[in-house]
Formats: sequence, C-alpha cells, structure tokens
Amino acid sequence: MLERIGETLEKVRLTTPLVHNITNVVVTNYTANGLLALGASPVMAYSRKEVADMAKIAGALVLNIGTLNEDVVEAMLIAGQSANEKGVPVIFDPVGAGATPYRTETARQLVESINMTLIRGNAAELANVVGEAWAIKGVDSSEGNGNVRELAYRAAKKLNTVVTITGPEDVVTDGNVTYVCTNGHPLLTKVTGTGCLLTSVIGAFAAVESDPLKAAASALTVYGVAAELAYAKSGEEGPGRFQIELLNQLALVSPNDIIQNGRLEQLKA
Repeated sequence: MLERIGETLEKVRLTTPLVHNITNVVVTNYTANGLLALGASPVMAYSRKEVADMAKIAGALVLNIGTLNEDVVEAMLIAGQSANEKGVPVIFDPVGAGATPYRTETARQLVESINMTLIRGNAAELANVVGEAWAIKGVDSSEGNGNVRELAYRAAKKLNTVVTITGPEDVVTDGNVTYVCTNGHPLLTKVTGTGCLLTSVIGAFAAVESDPLKAAASALTVYGVAAELAYAKSGEEGPGRFQIELLNQLALVSPNDIIQNGRLEQLKA
C-alpha cells in the first residue's frame, strides 16, 4: 500500500489536478499555498454565478463551512449539485458542527442535499453530523470518551460515504474497510488551518485516485509524513516556523519517504 501511495503522490504532481475550494476566510491563503506546494492547482471560487461552471471542470470540489453565511451555503449547494452531475468527487469538512444549531443544521443540510464522496472532520464534528453527542468548544473537538473507530464506522454506514476522522490517530473507513494512520505531529494542532488544508489535500488525491477510501488513506499518510519531516527540520523553533516548513515538506516529501516512514494499518474486518 505504501508503494501505491507514493505512486499516487507522483500522479498528483504529474497531472496537477484542479481543486475547487469553497472554504473559510481563515485558511484560504494557507490552503492555496499548501495545494500548490503539493503539486495540485487550487482555485477559490465562491460566487453563485460561477461555482457551477467551476465545479464541473475541477478534479475535485472541497466544501468547508468554517466561516458560514447564507450566500456561502447557497454557493455550496449549487457547486455540489453541479459536481454531482459531472461525477466530480465532493469532499466535505463540517468545521465546528455541533458548536451552534445553525452550523449543525447547515452541515446536515449539505450532507442531505449533495452526494458527498468523503467527509473529513474531528470526532465531535462527525458525531454531531450524524446526531450523536460529543463535546465541542468553538470549532475544536474535546477529547471525549467515545471510540473513534466505531464512530467512524457508524457514520460511514449512516451517511453512505467514506468518513475520515482525524486526531491522535487518523481513521478512514467506508463502513467495510478501515485504515488507521498514525503519522503526523501534535504541533499540527497549534497552527490554524492545518486540518482544513488536509481536507483539500484529500481532494487533490481524490482527483487522481478513483477509490475515495484509498485516496483518503494516501493523503493522510503523505500529509502525516510531511508533518513529521517538518517538525524534524524546524519544530523546536515553534509553530510559526513549523507552519512554513510544512509547506516546504509537502513539496519535498518523496515516495521513498512514504515507504520509509509511513504508518498505515488496515484493520481486520
């Protein structure tokens, strides 16, 4: 599997897939730079007048509800339905679902209205999307006492999609096959936007890998290894230096780095 991940990484770099992001204002610049560093081609298009046209020519569409308003929600619905019509994979990040009723209801509306190829979030966000209780403060998940692997499985079954829950370990499942990735570094939690960038990186991989489960597992592994390499280069200098070095390592991480450092396990059924 690690060799295949390396091959998929090279395919991203060779084909430079267009990733259409309707994301939040906090992370727009970092997300664009991260995708460029990886080798993808980012576009941030939000207007209701162009999102349908942009979504249908993209390799993947990423929807992120980090900074919500009614116009953004309408644009997401238009873009998502256009992507569905053209068979473009749609990746959804329900940022902060559970923090307020409006945010939770919006996440559920989008999931019900658009055929999501994959949903990525933390445990609290996914739990709230599927109607389970899990503590959340602002847009950050508390640790909680639930079993994240079981939550991911239940969410995938209920939503009939691939679910990725990120945290101390990253879990991705389609409700049948489950992968767990233990790459990454805690310093990722000290930089705003690293989770949102990861969602868009998953979009880049989904644009070149037809199996969304394998696309997500590949993206998690590449991103986690890049984070570890970034920490090794600059982590002792603090989160600001780490933030920049993560961009560098997304550009520099190689298939050989993945083979040597990737930690991806397929769970037994």
